[in-house]
Amino acid sequence: MDGVGMTDELTISGLECWGHHGVFDFERSRGQKFVVDLTLGLDTRPAAASDDLQDTVDYGSLVARVEQAVGSDPVDLIEKLAQRLADVALEHDRVEWVRVRLHKPDAPIDATFRDVALTITRNKGTDQ
Repeated sequence: MDGVGMTDELTISGLECWGHHGVFDFERSRGQKFVVDLTLGLDTRPAAASDDLQDTVDYGSLVARVEQAVGSDPVDLIEKLAQRLADVALEHDRVEWVRVRLHKPDAPIDATFRDVALTITRNKGTDQ
């Protein structure tokens, strides 16, 4: 089993970030919006019992780290960026697994489309 479904889930959806990622020069120079959805697998029982932020994931701090990760060090592929975001989430000792859905709604595609998104799931200790 991959651990998904065996823990509690904390989800942050629709986090809009600005980054300069992409294969094309104009993507790197102009930048574009990326939208991040994160689902974290963790045991929330300690926080439920203590009512103490130290016993869970401070999602405000996590969001700030994710925004910084999207806004720095341009890469070509969303696969690389999604892995970077998974690594950021898995740094927290309470997070057992993470599902990252990275949207690139303004991808340079010569067609009418709503979104391009990549979803990855990573488990602590097995994918790093």
